[in-house]
Amino acid sequence: MTEMVYGTVTARVGEPILPKWWRTVDRWSMACVFALFSFGLLLGLAASPPLAAKNGLDPFHYVSKQAFFGSVAMTVMICISMMSTQMVRRLAVMLFGVTFVALILLPVFGTDFGKGATRWYSLGFASVQPSEFLKPVFIVLSAWLISASQEINGPPGKTASFVLMTIVVGFLAMQPDFGQACLILFGWAVVYFVAGAPLFLLIGMAGVVIVAGVSAYNMSDHFARRIDGFLSAEVDPTTQLGYATNAIREGGYFGVGVGEGSVKWSLPDAHTDFIIAVAAEEYGLVLVIAIIALYAIFTVRSLHRLTRERDPFIRLAGTGLAALFAMQAIINMGVAVRLLPAKGMTLPFVSNGGSSLIAGGIALGMLLAFTRKRPQGDMRDIMIQGGRG
Repeated sequence: MTEMVYGTVTARVGEPILPKWWRTVDRWSMACVFALFSFGLLLGLAASPPLAAKNGLDPFHYVSKQAFFGSVAMTVMICISMMSTQMVRRLAVMLFGVTFVALILLPVFGTDFGKGATRWYSLGFASVQPSEFLKPVFIVLSAWLISASQEINGPPGKTASFVLMTIVVGFLAMQPDFGQACLILFGWAVVYFVAGAPLFLLIGMAGVVIVAGVSAYNMSDHFARRIDGFLSAEVDPTTQLGYATNAIREGGYFGVGVGEGSVKWSLPDAHTDFIIAVAAEEYGLVLVIAIIALYAIFTVRSLHRLTRERDPFIRLAGTGLAALFAMQAIINMGVAVRLLPAKGMTLPFVSNGGSSLIAGGIALGMLLAFTRKRPQGDMRDIMIQGGRG
C-alpha cells in the first residue's frame, strides 16, 4: 500500500549514474523543455533577422547565439538533474552567494543598455543579468531554511528567509526591476504558504506590496510610465504593447503564414519579451495553445511528482521552482495580451537571451533532480524510528 501511495523505487546497489538517472528522471517533463526550446529556435528564425539587419549583423546572428546558449542550458540542466538533492542544495547556496554579491555591485559596475534600469553586466560579447540566476537559487535556499525551522530545536529559518527575501527584493527594486522583485516575492510566498504560513501574515504581506506599489508609482517615472500605459483606456498603436496586441489580433487561428508577419519589423524586443506576439501572428492560436500546453504539462507533472515526496525540503524547493517557472511564463504572455503591465520578462526557453536560457537550465535542472523517483523507505520503518526518537 505504501508503494502505491508514495511511489517507492527499489534502490539498485552499484547502478551506474546514467542508467539510474534515465530510470528515475521525469522524461516527459524533459521532453517538454526540449520542445519549448525547439519552438524558440523556430520563432527566433522569424523574429530576429530584422533586428540583425538593423544592427548590421548576419541575418541569423541572434538565432546562432540562441542555439549556442540553449545548448549550454540543456547541458547544464541535464548535469544538474543527475545530482543528489544534497549536492543541489550546496550548489544553490554557493551560487546564491555569488549572484547576491553581483546584484549588490550592479550600481557600480552594471549597465542599463539605454533601458532605464541597471540590470546587466556587459561582457562585450554577451551580457549577464544576475537576477535571472538569483531567482532559482534563492528559492532553494529559502526552502532549506524554512524546512530546517520545522525540525525539533531547528534554527529560525522562517525569519531568516523573510529577512533575506526583504533584502533581495529591496536591491531589485532599487535597479529598478519590479518585475523580478515581484517574481521572487511570489516564489518565496509559495514556499512559505506550502510550509504552513499563517494566513494573516500573507494578507499583511499583500497589503505591504500594495503600499510599496503605490510608493513606487509616485517615486519612479520608469514604473509610472508602465502603469499609466497599462491603465490607459486606449493602446497607443506605436508602442510595443500596441504592435503586439495588433499582431495577436491579426494572427487569428492559423496565422498569416510563415515569414509573412510584420510585427517583427516594428518591435525591438520581438525576439525576447514579445516573442509570443510573433508566434501568434505567423502561426496563429494553434501554436500559442501548444506552447501554453507544454508549460502546463511540465508544471502539473512536476507538482504531481512532488506530492509523493516525504522530504519537506524537496517538496518546498520543488514547488517553489515549479511555481516560479509557470508564473514567469504567465507574466510574459499576460503582458503581450495586455492583461498585465509591461515588465521586461522573457518567456522561459522560448525567448532569445543568454542569461535567461542558462539560468532556466539551472532552475529546471534542480527541479528535475527534485522530482526524480527515489527510494522513500517503508512508512512502518519511519514510524518505528519516530517512536524510538
